[in-house]
Amino acid sequence: MAGKQEGVRRAQADRRARTRSALLEAAARGLSRYGYANLVLERVAAEAGYTRGALYHLFANKEDLALAVVKWVEETWDAEVGHLVAEQTDPVDALLALARGHAVYCRRDVADVMMTLRVEFAGQDHPVGRAITDIVDRLEADCARLIAAGRGSGAIPPGPPPTVMASAYLGVVEAVGIQLAGHAPHDVELADRAVRGVLGLPPVTAGTFPPP
Repeated sequence: MAGKQEGVRRAQADRRARTRSALLEAAARGLSRYGYANLVLERVAAEAGYTRGALYHLFANKEDLALAVVKWVEETWDAEVGHLVAEQTDPVDALLALARGHAVYCRRDVADVMMTLRVEFAGQDHPVGRAITDIVDRLEADCARLIAAGRGSGAIPPGPPPTVMASAYLGVVEAVGIQLAGHAPHDVELADRAVRGVLGLPPVTAGTFPPP
């Protein structure tokens, strides 16, 4: 009996996880297209293949859903891009891996949700805006440390402060990823070229561009 109950609980947990994942992906697409103010929860539920009641069973309201989407995007980005950075021991290689990996990530139709929400909540004191700002601040700090380390080794030439460079670097990474989404493999190559320019690195010789 105990084994049967455990199986039922596991099946219920699996269904809940699948429902949550489908709703988060539908909400991310909706936020990317319409923004937070124009997001309709009934439409999110319908696009995910669930009822409004199923959505409200998992998320208290639109703010709760949007915060969950921000966390979900952060986690998927870390899983798909963050590990590429962590695998590098050289700071320049880590910065280039991040740029190329982000370009690949932006091929997903939900990738620009963070930019959409950042623009919408700019200058506002809102929980969703604060959550995104915290993520961006942490990423900028990580990139600034990598830039400082690259300068320390002599691989990155002197220039503006690392914090300023990190902001410019991430701006380029984000812009190229969004503008060239779906234009594989040129998105990856141009992201690599663009950040090399920002960091002051020599360009890649024609025909030797590394794979994503």
